[in-house]
Amino acid sequence: MFIVVTFVAFTVLVAVLSWWKTRGDDLSTKEGYFLAGRGLPGIVIAGSLMMTNLSAEQLVGTNGQSFAGNMSTMAWEATSAFALIVLAFVFLPKLLKGGIATIPEFFEMRYDTMTMRLFSLLFLIAYVVTMLPTILYSGAVALVKIFNIQEIFGISYFSAIAIICIGTGVIGMCYAVFGGLKAVAYSDTINGVGLIIGGFAVPILGILALGKLDGGGFIAGIQHFISATPEKMNAWSAPAALPPEVPWPLLFTGMFVNNLFYWATNQSIIQRSLGGKNLAESQKGAVWAGFFKCLDVFVIVIPGIIAFQLLAANGQMDTSVGMAADQAYPLLVMEIIPKPLMGFFAAVMFGAILSSFNSVLNSASTIFTLNVWQPIWGKNASTQKVVKTGQVFGTIVGVVAIAIAPFVMNFGTGIMNFINECWGFFSMPLLTAVLFGLLSKRAPAIAPKIIIPIHMVLYGASKVIPFFSQFHYLYVVFALFVLECIIYMICIKACPRQTAWDMPDAKVMDMSPWETGKIWAIAGVAVVVIMYFIFSPLGIGV
Repeated sequence: MFIVVTFVAFTVLVAVLSWWKTRGDDLSTKEGYFLAGRGLPGIVIAGSLMMTNLSAEQLVGTNGQSFAGNMSTMAWEATSAFALIVLAFVFLPKLLKGGIATIPEFFEMRYDTMTMRLFSLLFLIAYVVTMLPTILYSGAVALVKIFNIQEIFGISYFSAIAIICIGTGVIGMCYAVFGGLKAVAYSDTINGVGLIIGGFAVPILGILALGKLDGGGFIAGIQHFISATPEKMNAWSAPAALPPEVPWPLLFTGMFVNNLFYWATNQSIIQRSLGGKNLAESQKGAVWAGFFKCLDVFVIVIPGIIAFQLLAANGQMDTSVGMAADQAYPLLVMEIIPKPLMGFFAAVMFGAILSSFNSVLNSASTIFTLNVWQPIWGKNASTQKVVKTGQVFGTIVGVVAIAIAPFVMNFGTGIMNFINECWGFFSMPLLTAVLFGLLSKRAPAIAPKIIIPIHMVLYGASKVIPFFSQFHYLYVVFALFVLECIIYMICIKACPRQTAWDMPDAKVMDMSPWETGKIWAIAGVAVVVIMYFIFSPLGIGV
């Protein structure tokens, strides 16, 4: 009962504080509802970026990857700092200058309406079929364990998962559908405080538990963590390594372009930066988020290693790759978190689920409403009608995601591997369309229309042709990126845009750059380099 009370108390606190911060906001306009009135400060953008990305699928899935692999899985977190720096200093100055609200809106401005519709459809499919259901499912995996749902109600595992997915989805829909982006962003930031406390408690208590194995305390636990499984301390996996490990050549190739897609062109992520009060604040949010991603390693990678040493070494857990490994984090939490704190931790986990779910749901509503419904059916619609349509669509999408979520358990490759491989169908066409759209004045509208079918056919073929199973899928992603860049250059040479294109100045905000931004960026790069030195054969890895 105490677990339930503390869980409800913290969850209600987040809701009340989010309402209080946004109670006087005008949500009847497009910018007020979809872009938080373009008034987000840098720290809120950074917190929302982190929380939108950091959710249960990360806590459960990425820790599952490190449990089954090694520290190379930290590449998904630490190297994001490089992509966020590119977002801050290359992408945002151009996108904010044009007053862009959505990436598909940029595609219409830069290419044509058909291109915008194609990419809007790709985003919506990815969000509805992949992102939203896996967010709900991965959170349910943890909460079912924490609240012991199966045993309390005497129901099947599937039924328990379904109940949690429904409850989480309905509450998340309330934030995203009725509160708009600002409510989402502030709830993200508040939940982030809880996640810092609860998230870091797991590795700390895990280290203490390892120390007890050797009859000592925290220092003994650190020594055990470093020495017990030194092969897992190495972040530089062999070039031929397969998921969940990340081969070291991918740090400079496939991982970089994949992160660049995610952080600089993915609508559910970049929307926070587009809601900044000025360019400098948006740049601060992006760069500071890079530092947060480095800290994420301690929350969503290291606990997986601790779980292996604590639970798998004595035969308590199956160490195979896939959904079995995804049980590592929930079981570790059950093992080390004191019962009086379990309710708070459950609330933190719940907040992490909501942060990602309602953020993606808000972005799906934004894309559909502004890029599909309004241009076709709502050309003369009032702003209230536009917002209402977004709310209705968000509700429909949320219900569909809830219905799909429990069935994610049937995909046996592991949560994060499933998500990342699915994104591979869309990622490079989106990245190259934005990249060449911003950096080339002559890239023609035909180029992305050629790229989309070519990429999807070739990437799909790599999933069914046995030859490609011997390579990490990010090698395929990078090869396709190079191929698609070549196709763009051929199109620019053979059929260039007739008139050179420049981003128009919408004059919606102060475009003065962050004066000390580059110093912060250099510091961010240095942090990543130091981390990779520590987790290498020159440091504590073998």
